[in-house]
Amino acid sequence: MDDKILEVLHLKKHFTVGKGQVLQAVNDVTFNVKRGETFGLVGESGCGKSTIGRTILGLYDKTDGDVLYDGRNVHDLNEKDRFQFYRRMQMIFQDPYASLNPRSTVKEVISEPMEIHNIYRDKKEQLNRVYQLLEEVGLNRDHANRYPHEFSGGQRQRIGIARALALEPDFIIADEPISALDVSVQAQVVNLLKALQIQKGLTFLFIAHDLSMVKQISDRIGVMYLGHLVELTESTTLYDDPLHPYTKALLSAIPIPDPDIEEARERIILKGELPSPINPPSGCVFRTRCPMAMEICSKTKPAWQEVTQDHYVACHLYDETVENKEPVKSLIRN
Repeated sequence: MDDKILEVLHLKKHFTVGKGQVLQAVNDVTFNVKRGETFGLVGESGCGKSTIGRTILGLYDKTDGDVLYDGRNVHDLNEKDRFQFYRRMQMIFQDPYASLNPRSTVKEVISEPMEIHNIYRDKKEQLNRVYQLLEEVGLNRDHANRYPHEFSGGQRQRIGIARALALEPDFIIADEPISALDVSVQAQVVNLLKALQIQKGLTFLFIAHDLSMVKQISDRIGVMYLGHLVELTESTTLYDDPLHPYTKALLSAIPIPDPDIEEARERIILKGELPSPINPPSGCVFRTRCPMAMEICSKTKPAWQEVTQDHYVACHLYDETVENKEPVKSLIRN
């Protein structure tokens, strides 16, 4: 699985907000997604992970950097090529309530992409394809003539998945597809996505803030903080041997279903509030909340480096050129 289907290179996405201020949503992010895998992208709300997904797809124009899909720069495609590109990459949106047109039937919602791309000239053949997609996501053909408000949240998200599959894409960006669902339904949707991936040979970029759920579906995981990628490695390695202090704090917040272990283990509580992406901290953006912050953290941005094989991190703790690694508590905002 060494074939890279997607490469994100030094991607930046900034927004101009009130009074000419610049909101740095994504800053110098680099990663790749291999064909057939699920790449998880996790972090707190507002860290820029959904912005990355939308910029990859071209819903947002990039500020700087490159997005390569099968070696071609997505943001340099002409209108005709971009139209074809959208057949290969689709998105499952976070909110199944807002992402479906309430005035359209399920049949119309799913068939709309087919009509836009003129896939079927025979309406009967198109309708049969809608029925097939509904059955593939765990619904039935009787649902085709109903409206979105007649379904539960989990059923609506299944309709959104069916719509994303309508053009038979290679790559799907799943933008927090389970965060708006009941816990009992989340596992069902994740299992559905895994089954569809095996059945259709799909590649996923799975965006979420729940590390415990991301572990169940992802082959590799990238951890984001305030627009920056701070750690990236295989899923099992991230959980067994996290390196970045932020990753360790996120993992310590996951409850363990054993009361004895849960009571005895140490929780890492991050102090302070998440800084504003309009005015991010100097040096390392995490240093204002990091219990291991050093003097160099306030002055120099940590380099993105491979600490062990396929395990990348941006942290001065793993920089061999840094001599004094004693924490400086004054760097943490209380």
